[in-house]
Amino acid sequence: MLTKSSSLKTTFSGVDFSKYASKVSEFVSEFSSRANQPGKFLNWVNLPQEQLKRLDDIYSLAENLKSQAGVSRLSVMGIGGSKHTVEHMLAINGLNLNSESVLFYSDVDSISFNRFLSRLGNDVLSSSYMIASKSGSTFETKDGFLRIQKMLEDAYVSKGQSLEEAKKSASKHFIAVTDGNAEKSELRRTSNENGWLGDLFIHDDVGGRFSAFDDHALFTLAFAGMSKEDMASMLKSAQEVSSLSLSSDLELNDALKEGIFWADAKMNGISASVHQYMGSMFENTVYWHAQMQNESVKDTLKQVAKVPDAMHHSAEAHFNPANKLVFALTVPCDNGVCSSNAKAYIEALSKSYEVTGATFVETVETSELGLTPEAAGAVTQLRAFATCYQEIVEAVVGGKALPEVLDSVLQPHVEFYKKNLKGGVVVPGRIG
Repeated sequence: MLTKSSSLKTTFSGVDFSKYASKVSEFVSEFSSRANQPGKFLNWVNLPQEQLKRLDDIYSLAENLKSQAGVSRLSVMGIGGSKHTVEHMLAINGLNLNSESVLFYSDVDSISFNRFLSRLGNDVLSSSYMIASKSGSTFETKDGFLRIQKMLEDAYVSKGQSLEEAKKSASKHFIAVTDGNAEKSELRRTSNENGWLGDLFIHDDVGGRFSAFDDHALFTLAFAGMSKEDMASMLKSAQEVSSLSLSSDLELNDALKEGIFWADAKMNGISASVHQYMGSMFENTVYWHAQMQNESVKDTLKQVAKVPDAMHHSAEAHFNPANKLVFALTVPCDNGVCSSNAKAYIEALSKSYEVTGATFVETVETSELGLTPEAAGAVTQLRAFATCYQEIVEAVVGGKALPEVLDSVLQPHVEFYKKNLKGGVVVPGRIG
């Protein structure tokens, strides 16, 4: 028997879900018929339960990378989902608060590269490097990786090693997260040829923004100190959300209700919407959710922001009667020293938004520095399902045929700029 998790509670206002009751089974059928099927890009639905089988290997790799390079810091080199999902997962789990364990680099300009080196104390030997790219040839990621690789080799040569020895020493600092097939991934070939540690994978049919439970995120969480028990709890909770999100009982299926919420607004002519997250633990969640919005819903009219600060920036527009919006709030269940004021603030926002339009409030269970592992798993998987359900609801209610592969899991338009990026071969010191 399915039951809703106590780690997350969602309350809705201003939407009549009974209007959609007769369509619920059709919504769920459209989703479930594609879930975990090859080529449908919905392989993330059961990914949490599959990853539970790999925890021992992931934790062993994290410890081995630390020991073989003799360092306790990891630099994540990747863009999009290879970066934002990891930042999100670290932050909501209360890890790496002072960047003591993990740094990120995802840029291509000289100033950003110099700033990254400065955070390393201008010592590339002080870190190991996780290179994350499905194809292994991502322009931005490859640029940074090759520069660091050359600097590592130079650093070891300066210590008296031969170039051949330096290349072997540099290789001990790297681990790849990429396609498992060396024919498909240049990075996998690099890893194999240079004897990099172990095998971490970007699983087939798991798009970057849906990859919060893929190897790059779990490995980084393990490296940063998340206990194996907490990670198992997080993954089990995420899988429970998958089961609930494939239920035709709307009272259990919050992912579908959230999808209906956003679709209902658009179908009623409200094109602008707001989703706000309360608290510093969500600063990186905002970037990940914005990626989800732009790549999946393909809508530039949604504001995703952290409050309280963004609330003051936006209140004049939000509460202007001329602007029609719908709102969502994700807020912590605050049991700490600030709880009375935090609850008053949440109540004020909730009441204010209910007056201006439809809203829902998503309350998540917390620990001292972030969410509980169960809440972290639930809210992350819920966001992915709700995004896809929005597309399904709009299509089914509007009488439009859904494509074989949901538009919300694809991103064909990104190729528009890539074709204008001349010269894909990246060499330290130049691009040409």
